[in-house]
Amino acid sequence: MAKIERESINFKLPKPLVEALKAAAKERNTTATDLVIQGLHHVLGDVDGVETDVETRLHQIESSLEAKFEAKLEALNTRLAQLEGAMMMLQRNQNTRQKPRSAYSNYHSGQSPQLKPLSEKDLAWRFGTTAANLREKRENLKTQDFQRWCEDRDPSRVRWQYNEKDGLYHPVK
Repeated sequence: MAKIERESINFKLPKPLVEALKAAAKERNTTATDLVIQGLHHVLGDVDGVETDVETRLHQIESSLEAKFEAKLEALNTRLAQLEGAMMMLQRNQNTRQKPRSAYSNYHSGQSPQLKPLSEKDLAWRFGTTAANLREKRENLKTQDFQRWCEDRDPSRVRWQYNEKDGLYHPVK
């Protein structure tokens, strides 16, 4: 940092202000002149030909970097939310996508496959969801709505219904 040319100015201050200035300078381990200069910078702002002291400049840089960091962090949070949404969409699409059919499908044999009743855990696995989610849907949706919900998730587009007697899910014919 270049040496700043200084000029001496004599002016009178009230004694209590001078005492407070000296005490503050001693407390901050600086000079009363530096405190007056800081105060003038605060009131006048940047003045051509005068470099700000190191502390003031560091504070400006720190504030600038903090603002940039917060903006980048906000951008990252937004991007992360977008990625999470995209992952959920992909997962949902993966769960609802039909599996490719075999070349030797039941179409050629003339018979449709006979699906067996499934436990809650097995049907949830077939749908790519959890048993708790399957149970929640069954308990909260009307029977027809639950069957449609199952059909949308089943790889073979089969509707399922719950039988309370055996505790299994049966395919609807």
